[in-house]
Amino acid sequence: MGDDALYHIGFGPSDLADGTTIALLSGDPDRSELIATDHLADSRVLARNRGLDAFAATLPGGAPVVCATSGMGAPSASIVVNELVQAGITTIIRIGTSGSIQREVEVGDLVIANAALTNQGAADDIAPANYPAAADPFLTVALCDAATRLGARHHVGTIASTDTFFEGQERSESSANRYLLRQHRGMTEEYRALGVLSFEMEAGTIFKMGGVYGFSAGCVCAIVAARTASEHVQVHAKDDAVRRAIETAIAAATAWSHRPT
Repeated sequence: MGDDALYHIGFGPSDLADGTTIALLSGDPDRSELIATDHLADSRVLARNRGLDAFAATLPGGAPVVCATSGMGAPSASIVVNELVQAGITTIIRIGTSGSIQREVEVGDLVIANAALTNQGAADDIAPANYPAAADPFLTVALCDAATRLGARHHVGTIASTDTFFEGQERSESSANRYLLRQHRGMTEEYRALGVLSFEMEAGTIFKMGGVYGFSAGCVCAIVAARTASEHVQVHAKDDAVRRAIETAIAAATAWSHRPT
């Protein structure tokens, strides 16, 4: 660990290979390690700090990459993203999981977000509520092209980013809290009518940070719950769906690393 290690992520610019500008960001530290060790070459531990495990690896074609952990939710993600940018990262692809609210978006599919409807206090700390939470359009196209090449069934559009997994996503049946505030009741039906594809918890804040900080942000999520049928995550389908999301992100990052600059 270098003397320039950042407080939360536990590593700094001097710990990275020259030319490291891309980060693959997962909420789960086990997923970050899986990406680095099972899907990429030359993996090594950068830090294991506060559960925000991070690894260096090499993309197909030789570009260096960071596999970082955001933790659950936007407040944690915002800290990690801020420090990744301080470490020299200029492109961040979130690889996440999500619950569909559209019938045509099925468990096992991928959702590639081009924007987020953002119900997040962390996002409002970055920029006003009416500031657009939009992904980098060119990185989004790279993710779509990658999913198409890999034959991964995918959907592109707006997602809803929330601060809470239960109340904020209108879960009561599977929650310890059966009572929902008035503002959450009917939310899923309303968002479905607006064309929102799915719920997740980090992308909206990351997209706003990309706009304000000046980095390229993208997001691909594996659909692991069909909220039109049930509140519950379909655990049996998670691993395959996440694998497709990982492969899509890696293929997009590889193409992105070779783009003209």
